[in-house]
Amino acid sequence: MSINSSLSGDGRTVTIAVAGRFDFSTHQQFLRAYKEYEKGDKQFVVDLARADYMDSSAMGMLLQLREHATKDRVVELRNGSEAIKEILRIANFDKLFRIE
Repeated sequence: MSINSSLSGDGRTVTIAVAGRFDFSTHQQFLRAYKEYEKGDKQFVVDLARADYMDSSAMGMLLQLREHATKDRVVELRNGSEAIKEILRIANFDKLFRIE
């Protein structure tokens, strides 16, 4: 499992890439990936292309990220597997996040 973040060339968007299990064991890494940026300052994208598992604690972390990003900035969840997209859909996260 690993969480990596990168800032876009224009400095506006932070991409957080999740690899492996996205669960409570990644909590501290995930927090560090976005907390270094001031609340409401950046657009966030969570790249789930290499995530192979997601549990309810990961969903809670996504909600914390959404709060950090503020309501006027939609957090985007990208590249999730069909299983992860289904979990997000069942939890109605498609109403809270942009899911690509």
